[in-house]
Amino acid sequence: MIEKCIAEWHAYIFGKNQGALENLIADDCVFISPIVFTPQLGKEITIAYLRAAGGTIGGQGVPGEEEKAENAGKFKYTKEILAGNHAVLEFETEMEGKYVNGVDIITCNDEGKIIEFRVMIRPLQAVNLVHAAMGAMLEKMKNG
Repeated sequence: MIEKCIAEWHAYIFGKNQGALENLIADDCVFISPIVFTPQLGKEITIAYLRAAGGTIGGQGVPGEEEKAENAGKFKYTKEILAGNHAVLEFETEMEGKYVNGVDIITCNDEGKIIEFRVMIRPLQAVNLVHAAMGAMLEKMKNG
């Protein structure tokens, strides 16, 4: 089941199927961020964080706007481990000239919907950059 889920995730994150996210996330999904202390509960908040991440880490820019982020096209997955209903996807990108390395740890249910999405990022400079960029992106999405 995880293979289909990750194929759909890739289609979303690399811009081939922008509508895929709503169908991929389970209503009771838990999003665990490297920036926020407490897990974020529910589909709506998970989608908001994933869109903000796409607009910052992924370099996609503000969802719904044509402008791309300065790191557009630099995000890539470098390793993937898929087993059962779990996936670990290692990624790399660059933000403001700094190297960003992290993992997405994804768990899906038997219907192929994501029930947990955990992000871990390194090094510390990258965590600080992502923290500032995600906060600004979430604020822009909320007000825009």
